[in-house]
Amino acid sequence: MEYNFDDLPNCTLVVAAFNEQDFIEAKIANTLALNYPASKLEFVFVTDGSSDLTPEIVSRYPKIKLLHSPDRKGKIAAVHRAIQQITSELIVFTDANTFLNKDALVYLCRHYADKKVGAIAGEKRVMVEETADATAGEGFYWKYESKLKAWDSELYSVVGAAGELFSIRRSLYEPVPANSVLDDFMISMRIAEKGYVIVYEPEAYAMETSSANITEELKRKIRIAAGGIQSVIWLKSLLWPFKFPVLTFQYISHRVLRWTITPFLMILVFFLNIFFVLREPSGIYFILLTAQILFYLSAYLGKVMEARKLRVKVLFIPYYFCVMNYAVLAGLLRYFFSGQSVIWEKAIRK
Repeated sequence: MEYNFDDLPNCTLVVAAFNEQDFIEAKIANTLALNYPASKLEFVFVTDGSSDLTPEIVSRYPKIKLLHSPDRKGKIAAVHRAIQQITSELIVFTDANTFLNKDALVYLCRHYADKKVGAIAGEKRVMVEETADATAGEGFYWKYESKLKAWDSELYSVVGAAGELFSIRRSLYEPVPANSVLDDFMISMRIAEKGYVIVYEPEAYAMETSSANITEELKRKIRIAAGGIQSVIWLKSLLWPFKFPVLTFQYISHRVLRWTITPFLMILVFFLNIFFVLREPSGIYFILLTAQILFYLSAYLGKVMEARKLRVKVLFIPYYFCVMNYAVLAGLLRYFFSGQSVIWEKAIRK
């Protein structure tokens, strides 16, 4: 895509940081090193609720505007407060514990030359160590997710953006409810509801370490699953294909099915397969059942290997896949019976 560096629009980078004193100096260094016309770029760090040294550290950097309130009301409340003070044409959001490639903002913001573009989703890259445990599946999952986003973007629009790195037009921002669990997803999808497209840009990426262990990753996935159900309910207009048929197809196939019935279908298919094999213990159904049993056995062995701290990456992928689908079931139960708070304890990362 052709673009003129000096013609890039005004942009504000927003970072919401809660008790990130271990990461914040590295994040600031990474942020200030980003390549973008200096006269067109501003930085806003919101540290609401932080009780550690995060606000003090940010305050040492005059190029960064610090917004801090001792009250902890959740990330979306902090983000909304920041946006009210932003006047630039574009906003880029990124997490405090992720690090961007030097030209990330350029790769994101160049797409806004197309008036149909309302938001841009960057790529998330998980840094997995050689000694990684079952969270190695997290890295594989995000590679798969990135490929889906690329295909979605080529077809019509990405179905939502992740908070690690995404951008929006300031004029299209619509405040989402204070109890939004997946605020980044909701912000971007409200823009898609207006008829604008969300573009995927893999050359703008955010890097972060994997979760410390599968227990921490499960905690995060259950929260996402609970927020997914909330989002499906709130975005019910997108379930009807009359206005944006392609977006509806992408949304249902990529998000709604994953957050609702996929785990149940997996269970149903397994037992139906057993039923057919009992009726005819040979042929294709026997092969399919054998494949399923081997897959779930591999997942169980992955769990055993993790408990013994043995590194067998080929087993981590089926284990992570099963953990993800268990998280959907747990997220459903949490949302409908106990509720998912917008304020949560973030997963511990390596």
